[in-house]
Amino acid sequence: MFTGIITDIGTIEAIEQRGDLRARIACGYDMAGVDLGASIACSGVCLTVVDKSAAGAPGWFAVDISAETLSRTAAGLWSEGARLNLERALRVGDELGGHIVTGHVDGIGAVIGLCAEGDSQRVGISAPGILAPYLAAKGSITLDGISLTVNEVMDQPDGSVHFAINIIPHTAEMTTFADLAVGRPLNIEIDVLARYLGRMEQLRNVLQH
Repeated sequence: MFTGIITDIGTIEAIEQRGDLRARIACGYDMAGVDLGASIACSGVCLTVVDKSAAGAPGWFAVDISAETLSRTAAGLWSEGARLNLERALRVGDELGGHIVTGHVDGIGAVIGLCAEGDSQRVGISAPGILAPYLAAKGSITLDGISLTVNEVMDQPDGSVHFAINIIPHTAEMTTFADLAVGRPLNIEIDVLARYLGRMEQLRNVLQH
């Protein structure tokens, strides 16, 4: 479980195709405090630490990325040199600064517009129509692992949905969103409460029929 508050930016140093894709990710974490088998969210994807740097050495950890994960996450994310938003798993007693995030990607969106709005940047995003029922103005959403607030939702004639968020300078500085560009794919995780409410509504409709 995570909060969507990014605590480091990692860089993929190397990838190796085994049965799954193994990625070694450089980071600023003190890996002496991270156990093998621990979970780290990498741009919104919950992955398991399978190897790590020795105590006192520059920090890195390795993860195995399955074909299923590759097929359900943003294109180009798992390549050498790619930068990733990192968050270690929530511990009992930690401050919940964002919202409850599971690290499971629900769909892929794409940046369709960028414009300055005060000191912030307003970002327009297109998402698959299947996610439309779970998006609401002032609701929470996770984009590439970052907890954000939806400002506006616009259903489209083609069945897709557009929504807008604002990135404040601090968020841009602390995440990979400092270099957002139109066309960039994004991992989307809907709010976990919206997911359960959607399932309850689905079952209610089935029972009524």
